[in-house]
Amino acid sequence: MLLQVHPKNPQPRYIKQLAECLQDGGVIIYPTDTIYGIGCDIFQHKAIDRICALKNVDPQKAQLSFICPDLSKLSDFTKSIDTPLYRMLKTHLPGPYTFILPASKQVPKILQSKKSTIGLRVPDNEICHEILSALGNPLLSASLPGDMVEEYTDPEVIYERFGDQVDFVVDGGIGGMIPSTVVDCTTAEWTVIRKGLGDFDG
Repeated sequence: MLLQVHPKNPQPRYIKQLAECLQDGGVIIYPTDTIYGIGCDIFQHKAIDRICALKNVDPQKAQLSFICPDLSKLSDFTKSIDTPLYRMLKTHLPGPYTFILPASKQVPKILQSKKSTIGLRVPDNEICHEILSALGNPLLSASLPGDMVEEYTDPEVIYERFGDQVDFVVDGGIGGMIPSTVVDCTTAEWTVIRKGLGDFDG
């Protein structure tokens, strides 16, 4: 189903519908502050399997990120974070960044890669924030399958392409074409491993 959600004042009934869908193991395509993503509740293993099948990847090798409403639950999913790193995250989030951090044992086993890292995102997007607040868990997020990012800015085009493979496509307006900037924070020297929308100067 294609659901038109107001980008600045998301309709509560639609947010509730999306949260219930995710709690029941649903998969949605939704807007972020960069490109549209495909997501599910991180504790719904069958939904994770659906996303990985859609992208044709192994869950433990896939480049999947956690989307959180803020940094309050960070300690649930990452190992101890020192003060300089926490300050840096607080400065840049919410924003168009994915930070690679060491994963804790509370990360669902299906998602624990051999590297034991997670990608953390806190998008600056009202629809995203409202869905996360209603859900109460982080979202697992991935980019849409394929390389044609420019095709995936229009929710109606996305719906035509993927509507029969997901439960909802959230139409929050035209999306961006530039993905998030990815920063590896697993070593003492933070390193930009993909330059995207966010300017990172450490």
